[in-house]
Amino acid sequence: MSTDIQEKARKILTASESAKPVVDGVYILPAQGNAFAAETGDGVVIVDSGPGGKVTARMIESLRGFTSLPVTAICYSHGHLGYNEGVEFWLQHNAERNEPAPQLIAHENCLRRYRRYRETLGLQRILANMQFPGTRLQFKTVDPTMTFSTRLSLPSKTRRIELIWAPSETDDTIVMWLPDDGILYAGAAFPGSTIPNIGTPLRTQRFTIRWAESCELMAGLGATKLVQEFGPVIEDPREIQDRLNHTAATLRWFRREVVERMNRGMSEWEILADMRYDEAMLDRPYMKARYGAPEYIVRDLFREETGWWDRNPTHLYPASPAAAAAAVRAAITDPEAVLREVESLKDRGEVQLALHVIDLLALSDADDDITKRARMLKAQLCRLRAEQVRPYVSKALFESSARLLEEGTTSWTAVLKDKEK
Repeated sequence: MSTDIQEKARKILTASESAKPVVDGVYILPAQGNAFAAETGDGVVIVDSGPGGKVTARMIESLRGFTSLPVTAICYSHGHLGYNEGVEFWLQHNAERNEPAPQLIAHENCLRRYRRYRETLGLQRILANMQFPGTRLQFKTVDPTMTFSTRLSLPSKTRRIELIWAPSETDDTIVMWLPDDGILYAGAAFPGSTIPNIGTPLRTQRFTIRWAESCELMAGLGATKLVQEFGPVIEDPREIQDRLNHTAATLRWFRREVVERMNRGMSEWEILADMRYDEAMLDRPYMKARYGAPEYIVRDLFREETGWWDRNPTHLYPASPAAAAAAVRAAITDPEAVLREVESLKDRGEVQLALHVIDLLALSDADDDITKRARMLKAQLCRLRAEQVRPYVSKALFESSARLLEEGTTSWTAVLKDKEK
């Protein structure tokens, strides 16, 4: 794995703001993204516990630099692993201070998500290995002790604190609204550093218009300070409105454009080739393809309205990958010519086309010189493609796929077996 990809992963998984007060009694804590803390008069409510280890330890140290009040509640901004794997550290912290355990608060959908994560633990480990190679996730889930459906007001002596369901990156995303302070902690509902990561290649659907509606809901609160998941605090009310409403409008534009093409009978690949993106609309710091990507959104919108068939009848009842690859390989009378064509395409900068062609040989499970050379060549193409694309997830998947090929396999089942040893 290249050091560049590892550094990008590190930056994505750490806060972009240092520990700092937003106003008196309200703080940002450095975590996996910007975590949040608000004093209530007799305690502190925090949003997100961090991934554990040194990061959560730093969060606790930062909080204690601001206040000695006990932590009375931990709110889960959303149920993704890494944002709340540090819960046990906070529980231990309270115990060491002889204070009651904090209430663990989340949206009701978080319970279903954690059940699914525990059921699919092997899959979650493989996905993490693909998307964040080199990172160590604990895969610990601590269920919330209190859940809500739409809106929840928390007890507080000094300020009103409201939790609001804002389905977006996940169906259990919540935001914290402090109306007396005019502060909106948007968390995963507004990344701040990337176009909304809808349609990310390894995750379940995120529903574009639902995310747009959550942006419109947040815009309607009239916040004067916006704490994003990543990036600086936005303190201009007009800019806050513009960011939220512009994001919603952009997502609705995507919906119209994709639906119009689906109504003409286009397949997913045809739509991707036909799309023309409005560069002026995307040319904003919070709409860049750093983690999410326009193409991801297109594919998720397509998935919302149609089934899994890609319009190729060959794929309706596919043969096993090994059998199909063997048949293709047997039909190729001159595999050296295929390798030469791939090299030619690579030299001309047509890396994506070269990837399509090399699969004629690289997908074979044969243990011969041609297959080994094809896999090594495909690994080279993957690394070149990683340099060409901008979104982190795409870069990571090209890089992790290259590593797999260099290890002599095309199957991710071997990865899990190695981890279980």
